Amino acid sequence: MNAPMTPKFVETDLDSISDFDGKVAVFMSPTGQIGLPARRVNKLMKRSLIRLSESKTFDDMPNAGCHVMSMPNGMAASAVIVIKMPKRVTIDDARAAGASLAKIAAGDDVLLLTGTGKRASEIAFAFTLRQYEFHDHKTSDAIGAGQLTVMANDAAEAETDYADKGAIAEGVFFTRDLVNEPANILTTKEFAKRLHDLEAHGLKVKTLEEADMEKLGMHSLLGVGQGSESPSKIVIMEWNGGGDEQPFALVGKGVVFDTGGISLKPAGGMEDMTMDMGGAGVVAGVMKTLAMRKAKANVVGLVGLVENMPDANAQRPGDVVKSMKGDTIEVINTDAEGRLVLADVLWYAQETYKPTGVIDLATLTGAIIIGLGHENAGVFSNNDELSRKFLNAANIEREGAWRMPLGDAYDKLIKSRIADIKNVGGRAAGSITAAQFLQRFIKEDMPWIHLDIAGVASVKTETDFAPKGATGWGVRALDRYIADNHEAE
Repeated sequence: MNAPMTPKFVETDLDSISDFDGKVAVFMSPTGQIGLPARRVNKLMKRSLIRLSESKTFDDMPNAGCHVMSMPNGMAASAVIVIKMPKRVTIDDARAAGASLAKIAAGDDVLLLTGTGKRASEIAFAFTLRQYEFHDHKTSDAIGAGQLTVMANDAAEAETDYADKGAIAEGVFFTRDLVNEPANILTTKEFAKRLHDLEAHGLKVKTLEEADMEKLGMHSLLGVGQGSESPSKIVIMEWNGGGDEQPFALVGKGVVFDTGGISLKPAGGMEDMTMDMGGAGVVAGVMKTLAMRKAKANVVGLVGLVENMPDANAQRPGDVVKSMKGDTIEVINTDAEGRLVLADVLWYAQETYKPTGVIDLATLTGAIIIGLGHENAGVFSNNDELSRKFLNAANIEREGAWRMPLGDAYDKLIKSRIADIKNVGGRAAGSITAAQFLQRFIKEDMPWIHLDIAGVASVKTETDFAPKGATGWGVRALDRYIADNHEAE
C-alpha cells in the first residue's frame, strides 16, 4: 500500500536556502515581481530570475506554469523551478502549480518558497496527489516520493490548513491502490480484510457473509458470485461523527474481477477488469478520509464484494433470481452483473439504516464511456436538490460529472416476459436503462444518485492529479459534498 507523503511546513529562513540540495521552487508574477525568498534566490543566482522575467520564454509561460533552471550557480540545489503565478491565486491556479511541480520533481526533494504562504496548502495538496505511483509489484525502477518542504512566513497556519487535505490524500491513495491492485491479490477476502483494517482509524466495520445474505434473501447478489471460489461479501463501514441524525449512505459495486461470466467478455482488454470494483474503492476511500479528519457527520458505506467467473456452477443467461426486495429478475446477460450486486446492497442499506439519502457508485456500463468519454462520470438522480449539491461539490473539486436523464419510458426496455424485470434492455440507452434498473430498488421519496464511473475510475493516460491507471475520482467530490451538506457546525 502507498501512503502519501506528508509535507513539512517550516518558517521562512532565507539563510538556509543556499544550502538546500534538492530542487528549489519560487514564484514570479506575470509582470516579473518576486517576493522576499525569491529575491534571495535571484541574488544567489546573480539576477538570473530577473533575466528570465524579461524573456520570451517567460512571456509564453501559462499561469501556474513552471520553468526549470538547472544547476544554479551559488546554490547547492540541483535546479530552481520558477512558477508563474498571478497575484490573486485561485485554488485552480494553486493546484495546477502543485501538480506541475510534482511532475518536475520526479522523486527529488523540493523546497517551496511561498513567503506569505498564499494557497500553500492547496499547492502541497496537489503536489501530494500527483506524486502517487503504484509500484507494489515492481522489483526495480520504482521512483520514491521526494519530500516537499514548504517554507512560509506562518508555517503553523499553513500546516493547519493542510490537515484535512492530508486526510483526503490518504483516502485518494487508498482508492487508487485498491483499483490498481491485481485480482489475484485483491480477492474478496483480501478486500474485506483491508476494509476491516480501517477500524484503526475509528470506523466501525462488519461483514455479511454468504450465509447471512442467504437468510436475507439476497439472491440477486449471490447469483453473481456463485461461479467463483472467492466468497461473496458485503462489508459495512460506519462513521458516527455527528449527532443523533440518521446517516447518509454510500454504496459501491465491488466486482474484484469481471470475466462477464457465461456471457464471456472478449479477451482483448479483459485484464482491465481488475478495476470493476472501482465503486467500492471510492466508497472505501471516502470513509477512510471521513474517519481520518474526524468529520462531524454520520455516514455509512456499504460495498458488495463479488467475483464474476464462468464456473460450472455459474449463473446462466435466462436464469431468474429473487432479490432481497422480493422482485424477480430475469438474467439476460451475466455481464450486466453490477446492477444485480447493487440491487441487494441498496435495499439492505435502506432497510437497515434508514438513511437521509443514498449515493451509489459503480463502473457499470461501457455505454457511459461512449456518451461522456473519460472526462465525466454519469449522474442519474431522482432528486434535483441532491443532484445540484453533488454537482456543485464535483465542480469545485474539478472532478467531471454530468447529469443524465431518467424517465418512465426507459422502463419499457427492461420489462421481462417471465419475471418482474430483466437486467438489460439492449444497446439503446444502455447506461440509462441500467440506472432505471437500480431505481427500482430505491424506496419512494428516498433521495438518490447513481454515479456511473466506468469512464473515470481508471484511465490510459495521465490526468491532472494522477499518473495513468486508477484516478481516485470521486473521493474529493464526495468528501466535499459531505462536508458542505451533512457536517454539524
